[in-house]
Amino acid sequence: MKHLLPVVGLLLAVNMTQAQTETVDVKTVQETAKNYMKQGDYSNAVLVLNRGLQTNTDNLELQKDLAFAYYLNRDYSHGIEVARKFPDRPDADVQSFQILGMLYKAIEEVKECEKMYKAALKKFPNSGTLYNEYGEMAYSKKNYSDAIKLWEKGIESDPNYSGNYYNAAKYYFLTTDKVWALIYGEIFINLESYSKRTAEVKTLLLDGYKKLFTDANLTKDQDTKNDFVRAFLDVMKSQSSFVGSNGVTPETLSAVRTKFVLEWFSKYAKGVPFRLYEYHQQLLKAGMFDAYNQWVFGTTTNLPAYENWTKTHQEEYNKFDYFQRNRVFKLPATGQYYQTPK
Repeated sequence: MKHLLPVVGLLLAVNMTQAQTETVDVKTVQETAKNYMKQGDYSNAVLVLNRGLQTNTDNLELQKDLAFAYYLNRDYSHGIEVARKFPDRPDADVQSFQILGMLYKAIEEVKECEKMYKAALKKFPNSGTLYNEYGEMAYSKKNYSDAIKLWEKGIESDPNYSGNYYNAAKYYFLTTDKVWALIYGEIFINLESYSKRTAEVKTLLLDGYKKLFTDANLTKDQDTKNDFVRAFLDVMKSQSSFVGSNGVTPETLSAVRTKFVLEWFSKYAKGVPFRLYEYHQQLLKAGMFDAYNQWVFGTTTNLPAYENWTKTHQEEYNKFDYFQRNRVFKLPATGQYYQTPK
């Protein structure tokens, strides 16, 4: 027995070394393939990943990378061949379903895609990613009412995922609704502050405020049975004549929104707590709310004028810019979803 112990120890050491080598190999394969994908050389990425899977046949991460590489290479049939097995795996994650959904949508396989999303949401009922992409599929098929229900469910279930706010804001802007495009659009640019989509939504916000104040009757055709909407419009009504006389500019919006924050917290904040307005109040107290409003609206209205503002208000701009880039905007997981059920 004593003679067997060193042998057993040697075998364990060999097995551990092999396991470590396999882990290293997987990471190396992934990095090599990702570098090829960054260069747009998807064929080499596919080659490297297929070779890697020969010795790590059941590795989910490599399989996901391979299916995605096939997607990027527009080889959808091979991508689906790899990814259609994901839903049956006990270790399938949200990304697994996301990749399969992308492949199904690429070939317009609507029935299988919808079936897959439903199964995925049973497994991950709080995934903002899945609600968002399922909603995008519904919208592409002109099922608009289904799309907004899915995006709203995504906002309710996963309030810190930005994609559902982006799509919902664009949806509401195209309807008669004057409130939710503004609310969701501004939440979006705070969750996703420096992407290509941020500039798009800033334009939507500026146009959304013009839409809000175009008619002196702010409550016309609005969901005033909703407590949040009614409170929002009640406070905004008091600023209607000021905007009507001075127009919608970064400066007028900064003045309007400053008064809005003060009135909201004197009348509604306790009954309808809302993280976005708490953030506005925080910026106001710190002397950064004007800079924030310039960041939201100035870059869209007149970029040279905004750049000039940053030079003439350099200390204020630098203070806000540093704060903005180093803070994390986060909404509470529950308790602040005020939309009327769809």
